[in-house]
Parts: sequence; structure tokens; C-alpha cells
Amino acid sequence: MSETSRSRSSQDAALPRGVTDPLLWRAAYDVAAAHRPDAAGRCASLLCAGRPAPCGPLEAARRAMRLAGDVGRRADRGESDARVAGQRRRAA
Repeated sequence: MSETSRSRSSQDAALPRGVTDPLLWRAAYDVAAAHRPDAAGRCASLLCAGRPAPCGPLEAARRAMRLAGDVGRRADRGESDARVAGQRRRAA
């Protein structure tokens, strides 16, 4: 049985400062990369069959990346860690 190695875009991406859940961030990054809009503004993923961008999976991936804990952006928006932790629990 041959061993295959798949490369995901998140393997080459550097984690943003403050990410507290790298696994969630990398999984969301891969979904976002697969659902990028094409030149016509439609989702390039075969799963979305050319729906207008942003598609549902792309929006969910962006939300998951935010929930993964970019502390720098939270501080800029003035959100407390307790509020964001509560949002994470509700999202799970």
C-alpha cells in the first residue's frame, strides 16, 4: 500500500498572532481557500455549483477563523476575552 501525502493550503500559511485554536483556524483556512470566488464573482468550488460568492461555506469558514482567537483583532474592536469565550461556547 503506497503512502500518499496531501498538501493543504493551511500547512504553508503562518498562523496570525493571537490564534488560540490552531486546528480550528487551519481547518477553516482550508475551507475558505477551497471556496474562493472566481473572476466572475462565483464560488469556484464544485460543491457550490457556481453560486454567487460569498457562499455559505466561505462565510462559515471566515466566522470560524475569527472564533479561533485572533487576539489582535479582538483588542482593536474592544471585545473582552469573556465575551468571545461565550460566543465560542454558543457556536459549538
